[in-house]
This record gives sequence, structure tokens and C-alpha cells, in this order.
Amino acid sequence: MKILLCFSFLLVISIGCKEVYNAPITSPDTGYLVIEGFINSGDGPTSITLTRTTKLYNAGNIIYEHNAQVTVEGESNESFPLYEFGNGVYQSQPLSLNNAEKYRIHIKTTDGKEYVSDFTPVKATPDIDSISWKRENGGVQLYINTHDPQNNTRYYQWKYEQTWEYHSTYFNSLKYTYDPSTQEITGVDYKYPDAHVDTSIFKCWKTVNSTSITIASSEKLSQDIIYLPLVYIEPATETLSILYSMNLRQYALSQQAYQFYQKIKKNTEQLGSVFDPQPSDLQGNIHCTTNPTEIVVGFVEVTQEKIQRIFISNSQVPDWNYRAGCYITEVDNNKDSIAIHATGLLPGTPSKVTPFGTVAVFYASEERCIDCTKRGTNVKPDFWP
Repeated sequence: MKILLCFSFLLVISIGCKEVYNAPITSPDTGYLVIEGFINSGDGPTSITLTRTTKLYNAGNIIYEHNAQVTVEGESNESFPLYEFGNGVYQSQPLSLNNAEKYRIHIKTTDGKEYVSDFTPVKATPDIDSISWKRENGGVQLYINTHDPQNNTRYYQWKYEQTWEYHSTYFNSLKYTYDPSTQEITGVDYKYPDAHVDTSIFKCWKTVNSTSITIASSEKLSQDIIYLPLVYIEPATETLSILYSMNLRQYALSQQAYQFYQKIKKNTEQLGSVFDPQPSDLQGNIHCTTNPTEIVVGFVEVTQEKIQRIFISNSQVPDWNYRAGCYITEVDNNKDSIAIHATGLLPGTPSKVTPFGTVAVFYASEERCIDCTKRGTNVKPDFWP
């Protein structure tokens, strides 16, 4: 008992003695400029995103850099403008670049500061050989397969979007009715005169962009071949409940760009203990010409974007056994019963109807189980089969 009391006392003291630690690092109130993207020498547009760094206590907010002048410049004084499309994203039409020339990005912000990247040569990106997958530990592991027969690339980066189709667990043909004076729920009625099911909230799609930095190098191999695990889909998840797709984008990097992204990856994904890599300088190839001492975060070079898409259907993964975890409740069609049994729930379909065709008892469940648009979109993607 004495040991327990002493331990409790020390625990209370340790909790009570905690203080907020403010790192002794100064940065401008506007934050440092962050430049993300690349100059696309392929068929697609060039897209550059401009944001600002934030304080640790405000890390959840993204500050976008608006109304900047962004251009791609060639050593022979060629110039290609980029235009803002919202959220700090600046984009151009596909560029006709000279593979024998070097290019850079030039940015002028609204405060009059100018930033330029180093001139870099055009890098060719090899094709993606395939996106393969196999069942592992009950789930699905996806892999990237690529190679450069000329052994010139060596350094790679990938980005991807995952999209999947999913369905509501229960159908819906009912809606709540309200007292016009109090806006209290009085009961349910059919959404449509013929009582048909509202299919617009039954089938949906969700898209998630990659957030981690995925890079690899074959510099220590005799051949420029990459076989790398990309994404693991946990077993019995919604992701493969109907149909899943990955759209993979591949980029060739210079050694300098690879090392830059390697540092960012270590700093953002592998910190947490004294045995993890410690924070390192993130100096890229972008500089502020109006204030050479100003910190700028980013690395922009010229490369091609190679794209490949894969689909995996639920029928290809036997015994996936996805369960949405939804439950349905029978509710009498009156305001008292709804207040007791259906608060926070959506009406689904009738359970019992009266001889006059009105709803006597109905099924109800959570919003996510009846209306799929609560978690995604019911607009079918253009690429969906």
C-alpha cells in the first residue's frame, strides 16, 4: 500500500509539473514559402502548389499562397506562365520543352519577393512495367514494377490516388416530415409518389490521395530495376467491398532531388525516439533572390510523368468478408416513437404499411448506413467502368 501511495504521489507531481515547451526557433509571421511540384516535360500539365509553413501549435491549418506570378523559364529565355486554380495550385497547359535545354521555376509573390529554382536538365522517366498485387495476411499488397534498360534513372518517386466504389448497407425510400411551426419531426412519408427507392444515395465513390513520400533507388544494384511495395489494403475493409482502383504516377529524380525527399521522409515519418533519424536541413534547389538568407522549402526539376491504372474487384479476392457494422431498428411512425428510438437515425424503407398504403412501421439506421454521400460522392468518376 505504501509503494502504491508513493507511486500515485509521484505520478500526480509529474503531471502537475508539465509545462508547455516553445522551441527557440524564430520564423516570420507569414511563414516560409513551400514549393511542391515539378516541371512536366511530358504530355500533362505542369502543376506547382505554393503554401506557407506554420507554427507547431497551428500545424492543422494550411496557408495557401495566392495571387503569385509563376512561370517556367528556359535558359534560352523561353517563358511559360502558370495560372492559379485555387488552393495555391498554379497550373499550365502541356509544355513543349526542348530536351536539350535546362529549365527552372520563377515565382514572384504579392509582397514583391522573388524565388527561383536552379536550372535543371530534362529527365526522361521510364514506363511503369506493371502494378502487381497479391494476398498477404488476409489483405492485399500492391507493388510497383519498373526498370530502365539504359540504367540511367536510378532514382524514382511515386504518387497515387486510390478510388473505390462502395454501397449503402440499407435502401432508402422515406423521408422525415416536420411540423412547419416547430420544425419537430412528426413522422415519415415516401420520398416519391410511386414509393421507389432513392438510388442516388446507394452507390458512391471515395478517392484518397497519397500523403506519404514514396521514393526508391537502384543505385546499389547492377541493374536499374525496382520492385517495391506501395500500399497494403487491410483485410475485410470497405476499400475492396465492390471495386478498387489505383492511379499511379511515376517520376524520375536526380540524385539531389532524391536526397532532398529522403530527408523530408525521415523528418516527417520516422521521428519519435532517440533511435530515429534526427531533424536535418531541408535546403532544396530553390532560392529567394530578393533575400538570399531566407529559408525556402522545395525542390523543383524537369521530369516526365508516367501513369498507369489498375482495377481490383471484390470477386478477385475470395472470402473478403467485409461487414459495415450497421444495425437496423424498427420504429413506429409517430413522433414519440421516433424521438425515443430514431434520434440521430435516418429512415430507410417501410417495415409495415396500413391498408391505405401509408407507413405504419419503418426501418431506421445510422446516416452512413443509408446515405452513402455522407462519406463520399455519388458522382461516378469518368474512368470508372
